[in-house]
Amino acid sequence: MFALTFLGTSASVPSAERNHPALLVEAAGERILVDCGEGTQRQLLRSGAGFRRLGRILLTHGHLDHVLGIPGLFSTLGLRRSADVMTVHAGPGTLDIVARMLAGLWGGGRAPIAVEFAPMTEGQVIDAGDFTIDCFPVRHRDTDSFGFSFQSPARRHLLADRLSALGVPDGPVRGELAAGRPVVIAGQTIDPEEVLGPPSGGKKLVVIGDTETTDGLSRHIAGADLLVIEATFLDRDASTARDYGHLTATEAALFAAANNVGQLVLTHQSGRYADHEVLMEAARIFPNTRIAADFDHIVI
Repeated sequence: MFALTFLGTSASVPSAERNHPALLVEAAGERILVDCGEGTQRQLLRSGAGFRRLGRILLTHGHLDHVLGIPGLFSTLGLRRSADVMTVHAGPGTLDIVARMLAGLWGGGRAPIAVEFAPMTEGQVIDAGDFTIDCFPVRHRDTDSFGFSFQSPARRHLLADRLSALGVPDGPVRGELAAGRPVVIAGQTIDPEEVLGPPSGGKKLVVIGDTETTDGLSRHIAGADLLVIEATFLDRDASTARDYGHLTATEAALFAAANNVGQLVLTHQSGRYADHEVLMEAARIFPNTRIAADFDHIVI
């Protein structure tokens, strides 16, 4: 299960209703920020999520609307005497921007809290046991940008009727079968395949920040239960979208439709459009679309 809280859903210019980009993802007791735009720490408080157990930040890229909230967040965590280490995962160029930003405020190699920088290349970022996070490169205006794929594994559960039919008692024996190991009962070997159902329950969440194209991304997106992606422009302004390295709502919807996505959530919304305009354009192509608003909470 993944729980998402949208802390900021604006494009580069915030509004009274939308803060700069940030998304909180919670899974298996872990709490991870994806991007940290200006004002994210206040959005964490306003959402009710707070700062507890916040140990990682994944940065899609180094543009200021996605990273300027880091110094304020770190300052507050320092004042609260947080003992946790904050790990910042990003491309090398983005980490350099963050490191120089922190050095300008507190001096080289210093910050109000313990910080670790984890440079990313394509592949696995985190294996937390109950879920994994992979990153993959996306193209956005010559930045070292990345998208993220969160996945929880499908699990096979014991079938109660088969256990009863084979006389498998409650207790450790069932635990062995659930772990995939055969057991012997009354001289009879019972193979796990006899009592395990088909795999079920695995979930896939994909989060993409700013991107100028979806070319080459399908293999990372295919079959996602939920895709969060920008839609900064409408199709009538496609040429402007190209100039600024962003997608249109039409492009995001076509991408979701082509890759068997369960639900599409559009973010990075520009104040030049009303939400219903963006939703109408995308939903014509991909009906299961919603526009993210600040403080929306979605569980998959």
